[in-house]
Amino acid sequence: MKRLEFVQFVPASLDVVWDFFSSPENLSKITPPSMGFIITSPPQNQMYAGMFISYKVSPLLGIKLNWVTEITQVEKLKFFVDEQRLGPYSIWHHEHHFKAVEGGVEMHDILHYSVPFGFIGRIADALFVHSKVKEIFAYREKSISVVSSSL
Repeated sequence: MKRLEFVQFVPASLDVVWDFFSSPENLSKITPPSMGFIITSPPQNQMYAGMFISYKVSPLLGIKLNWVTEITQVEKLKFFVDEQRLGPYSIWHHEHHFKAVEGGVEMHDILHYSVPFGFIGRIADALFVHSKVKEIFAYREKSISVVSSSL
């Protein structure tokens, strides 16, 4: 299992940042267009523990995959956790932490993931999956910088 951490500063209030990130509809704004990311579950304004969100994604070669995550924990203005229930990973556990700091919010993401298919999956992870996950978070960091100017 891999563990990745990402920390980013957003120059906006905690309430505004929380409202943006706790709305599933905003996920497409911070996901690379190359992922072909489309939410297929009914629109919902705010997340809650037990919420399921379904998507279509194309992480590799334009092949569409179904992905379902469950929001397993939420502590308003502090953190939430999403876990894959159906999708391309054998494990996907993503913690989103928010902390008010001088001039804005520090976001801290902790991601644990594992690729299926044993030895072949480990090779795929080494060759392209790990770098693709890091690329997605790098895109998110850039897009949040752009989006935060309008928050």
